[in-house]
Amino acid sequence: MQAQTDTAPLWPEEIFAALQRFEVRQVAYVPDAGHTQLIKRVLASSTMRGIPLTTEEEGVALLAGAWAGGQRGVLLMQSSGVGNCINMLSLVPMLHFPFLTLVTMRGEWGEFNPWQVPMGSTTQGVLELSGVKVLRVSNAAEVPDVLQAAASQAYNALTPTAVLLSQRLIGAKVFTK
Repeated sequence: MQAQTDTAPLWPEEIFAALQRFEVRQVAYVPDAGHTQLIKRVLASSTMRGIPLTTEEEGVALLAGAWAGGQRGVLLMQSSGVGNCINMLSLVPMLHFPFLTLVTMRGEWGEFNPWQVPMGSTTQGVLELSGVKVLRVSNAAEVPDVLQAAASQAYNALTPTAVLLSQRLIGAKVFTK
């Protein structure tokens, strides 16, 4: 499967730049096509460490550990991974550490896979019920401002924040044989 794109979008580079401005050092991720460009950029960076996870909930604990060790982190995941994090999200208010996650959405704009629809349609509500403020990006022009606001909320005001990168932004995946 791959996202439909004619050229590489610029918004992953804008996300990377925002993370640099906020001195993010640890980037936890479960491999995801929607985050591919950003992950590659992080892995090539001398100032950030990309940390692959086996499951998304590991990223919540990793961000708590990063903060305890004096570093900022971010969790990259797909909307289907949000369901895996529900119990671990209780750590965020208990330990009061900065939490920022960037979530590529599935189950919405042009989705072909019915298995992605249930979690994709409830991602925002699940995060909000878990005490996470949710911001959404639907077009590339919004990325710089939304990332600036989200990172400021998460790292300066210690407000758990998620940015949902809509399927319209990342491109609907298509099945290829």
